Amino acid sequence: MLRQTGIHSSEDARRLARRSLPWMVFDYIDGSAGEEHGAMLARRAIQDIRLTPRVLRNVSRRELRVQLFDKLAVRPFGISPMGMCNLSTPGADLMLARLAARDRVPHGVSTVASTDMETLLKVSGGMAWFQLYFSGDGSGTMKLVERARAAGYGTLVLTVDVPEVGRRPRELRHGFKMPFRIGPRQFVDFALHPRWSLSTLIRGRPQMANFDGRDYVFDRTESRAAADWTTFERLRAAWPGKLVVKGVLHPDDALRLKALGADAIQVSSHGCRQLDAAPPAIEALAAIRQAVGPTYPLFYDSGIRSGEDVVKAYAMGADFVFLGRPLLYAMAAGGEAGLHQLWDVLAQEVSLTLAQLGLTDMAALRERALPHNGDQAVQAAISR
Repeated sequence: MLRQTGIHSSEDARRLARRSLPWMVFDYIDGSAGEEHGAMLARRAIQDIRLTPRVLRNVSRRELRVQLFDKLAVRPFGISPMGMCNLSTPGADLMLARLAARDRVPHGVSTVASTDMETLLKVSGGMAWFQLYFSGDGSGTMKLVERARAAGYGTLVLTVDVPEVGRRPRELRHGFKMPFRIGPRQFVDFALHPRWSLSTLIRGRPQMANFDGRDYVFDRTESRAAADWTTFERLRAAWPGKLVVKGVLHPDDALRLKALGADAIQVSSHGCRQLDAAPPAIEALAAIRQAVGPTYPLFYDSGIRSGEDVVKAYAMGADFVFLGRPLLYAMAAGGEAGLHQLWDVLAQEVSLTLAQLGLTDMAALRERALPHNGDQAVQAAISR
């Protein structure tokens, strides 16, 4: 039995994480690009989606499992790839992997994970998907592809929305670096957050575990701007498993990726960490669904904070949804118990939302109407 952590929503987790984490670490997790206006608009776009309740339908039994490629996921949401998760709390990567194994959901393993890709694939019970950045001239990238294939990964997630690392002022103010470095400013910050500092000291400073400095040294600030359509075609030819492309917001890009053999597209604004002026990803999702048709696999992340948000994303065209920041908040706030509590809250919220809509499973959300009102807020009227 997991202890209760006082987490009843993502906002609870965020509030508690803000108290627990050093300012530098919290702002790395929480921050967005530029003035963070885009992040605010993205959340508002999700909040402005309306779901119309239906009544007098037998919804006493509701099913949250969904088909995802050739597997059945126990929950309709999974774990986004997130770099340096162990900054939130020691062992965070392994907590996420264990959760993925328990609920048979994909666990996105970041290129810059703080636990190596082989360990996370094993602990996740084979549910790990490896997330890949193209970097530099691509030689190191292809070495990672070969390593993921040798490890037994079946799905690769190519992230394409970081030609250059976005400018995030909150990170810059604290002097955040990867690999993790401690200077005088960071030392004071850590001294004021002793619980986090002591636990991190005992377990060891988080490192980018997929790089040992011999075959390939990863530089977070290195340009990724040389990647183009030829890069994707080369990767598609080299990778025999499922290939998901993450970070797409334009329907034309989605159509071209579909034509070139991407197995799925993950609509994402990178949590608004790249471009402050990016359009709300939830609106891009509806446009891309219309472009690619009803059967092509579309995944979604960015701005999801509740089970209602998950349902909204499905209503807008998603076949599966991924979460990132809220899970880091939960682990920072309450470790593995906090993670499980928030995860279960999200599942409960999805189930309750389905009941309100008169639906019994996620597939029913695919029958939807998406009229736009004069304020350009999308209303998802579920009517079956």
